[in-house]
Amino acid sequence: MEGMDVDLDPELMQKFSCLGTTDKDVLISEFQRLLGFQLNPAGCAFFLDMTNWNLQAAIGAYYDFESPNISVPSMSFVEDVTIGEGESIPPDTQFIKTWRIQNSGAEAWPPGVCLKYVGGDQFGHVNMVMVRSLEPQEIADVSVQMCSPSRAGMYQGQWRMCTATGLYYGDVIWVILSVEVGGLLGVTQQLSSFETEFNTQPHRKM
Repeated sequence: MEGMDVDLDPELMQKFSCLGTTDKDVLISEFQRLLGFQLNPAGCAFFLDMTNWNLQAAIGAYYDFESPNISVPSMSFVEDVTIGEGESIPPDTQFIKTWRIQNSGAEAWPPGVCLKYVGGDQFGHVNMVMVRSLEPQEIADVSVQMCSPSRAGMYQGQWRMCTATGLYYGDVIWVILSVEVGGLLGVTQQLSSFETEFNTQPHRKM
């Protein structure tokens, strides 16, 4: 018997140990991870509930029911517009993170899509921003108001596009943040936003 255990893949064993768990939150997060964050927690709970909280059966049910009917939108990450690699930010500083993304598919995105925080460090309270429906091959910038952590160090968070029905799609996009006491980026951004505010003030009164 001992000889048989040697060949078993430890990751597979870990997945099977998860199948036996009664903690529904663990099953939901494992289901979500196995699907590559294609589905929100409520959607995961629906399929798990339908299959008596059997993870393997739930995944089978998801692919049986969902795959033929769903045309998943496409999204490609193009580039970081603000806070690129190697730029640093002081602790506890407000900043705006902007990504450039593209609808890389052949169909327009459905209405009501948004960009959602899915994992890692969140940087502030915003966990979702609405995004307009892009036409095929159209490129747009998406911005999120964030705040750097209070301690110096390297941080990272992941965000994904999500439809109104809770289906995640496209590339995972990252915020990789270097927090340093002498970091300049947040200060530069604040100065340029004050300047914009100052320049646009007279127009607002009209």
